[in-house]
Amino acid sequence: MKAETEGQGGAKRGSTTADPSSAGAPAAQAAAPARKPAPPPKAGGVKPVTVRVFRFNPDTDAAPTFAEFQVQVDPTDRVLDALNAIKWYQDGTLTYRRSCAHGICGSDAMRINGVNRLACKVLIRDVVERVTVEPLMGFRVKKDLVVDMEPFFAQYRSVLPYFVNDGRTTERERLQSVDDREKFDDTTKCILCAACTTSCPSFWANENFVGPAAIVNAHRFIFDSRDSAAGERLSILNDREGVWRCRTIFNCTEACPREIRITKAIGEVKKAILYGTARV
Repeated sequence: MKAETEGQGGAKRGSTTADPSSAGAPAAQAAAPARKPAPPPKAGGVKPVTVRVFRFNPDTDAAPTFAEFQVQVDPTDRVLDALNAIKWYQDGTLTYRRSCAHGICGSDAMRINGVNRLACKVLIRDVVERVTVEPLMGFRVKKDLVVDMEPFFAQYRSVLPYFVNDGRTTERERLQSVDDREKFDDTTKCILCAACTTSCPSFWANENFVGPAAIVNAHRFIFDSRDSAAGERLSILNDREGVWRCRTIFNCTEACPREIRITKAIGEVKKAILYGTARV
């Protein structure tokens, strides 16, 4: 897995630590680990924010709940900073994914006030004083904000998201014109955060839909003049669960943190299937 999962070793939510003296345990029994000391107050424009977080542990909980936390954050902090403040200083069992914290790894995609976003890119000053954070829709929740991404990556792998060229090995790199590169330049920016796929009503209705992210990554190679497997990828996507399941709703384009024109790319793949324009 490309990203680190927070809190997997933490205590189960709602558990209690018994008093060793009342249970007759030895005095030397280790006490529960103390929380980190609270950080010193920030100078300047500190903003009190209420963070309402989706909580669910399928091993112990019958149904999901929401927990509210009060945090003091700077307006230029990110929502990820607020989650870190909760985990580090209030409740170490809170579970979420994060890695680079700079909008590149795609690990911390989640629903923030009902919209798919990267927690590391949303500024506190751009959200209201009450923030609701939920896991991505359409995937099984493993714990709190962590969802099972394996179905997503299975669809990604199905479109052959890698360079294929079975031709004769050349003595130098395969050259490409600027115009040829521009045909797929936009779709090289995908970071596999799943924000687009999990914003798609067609995916919500049918989990077998290959999804926008897989189509975007197929597009990147279908229109690459150096690749030789465009026909195979187009055949895979020319399926009722493939590119034709898209209804051109534009949710995916709005959700993409990399501002990829996803709906446009899907339309180009459809045209390539109908008119054979992948290499034009």
